[in-house]
Formats: sequence, C-alpha cells, structure tokens
Amino acid sequence: MKIEILVVPDCPNQLLAETRLRQALDGAGLSTTTVVTRVVADQAEAERSGFTGSPTVLIDGRDPFAEPGATPSLSCRIYRTPGGPAGAPGVGQLRQALLEAAGTGA
Repeated sequence: MKIEILVVPDCPNQLLAETRLRQALDGAGLSTTTVVTRVVADQAEAERSGFTGSPTVLIDGRDPFAEPGATPSLSCRIYRTPGGPAGAPGVGQLRQALLEAAGTGA
C-alpha cells in the first residue's frame, strides 16, 4: 500500500494529519506501512496531482475524501469529521479508508 500526504509549504495541519494517519495505521494493523509526505509547491503541480487542498491523503494514489467538483488549488483543506470541521480527517475515518483500500472492509 502506498500512502502519501500532500501538503502546501508550512501547512498548519501537516502534523495533525501525520499523527492521525499513524494512529489509524496502527489501529488497522498496518503499523509497518511507510508514509511519505510531499510538498506541493505550485499550481501546475497541484493540477497534475489532483491536489485540492492541504493536507491531502492519498492511498494508492486515490483521495478517499475527495469532494465532487473540487478544483485543484494551493489552499488549506477542511474535512467533515464526526467532531465537526477539522484540518485533517478523523482517526476513524482514516482507519476505515485504509481498511477499504486493503480490502479488509470494516
């Protein structure tokens, strides 16, 4: 499984996303999975990668939290979580996305 976190330079939610993703990986039994964080520095790169805001989590190249109609941009991203709007998906949301990508369901 290939996991990337895409961020803009100096993203204020990078650490939150990395921490929650690591917790979700541990909770899904995928603690040995490598996570790569990549900085998206310009609009052209955002368009090439389908980057719709920072941070974006890609699991095997797919954004499990993609919003229909969102356009690529160098901006902050807000996620809908059970606890309300947040700068990164919730641990449970990430764990579910990881399990689905791994083919183990919920």
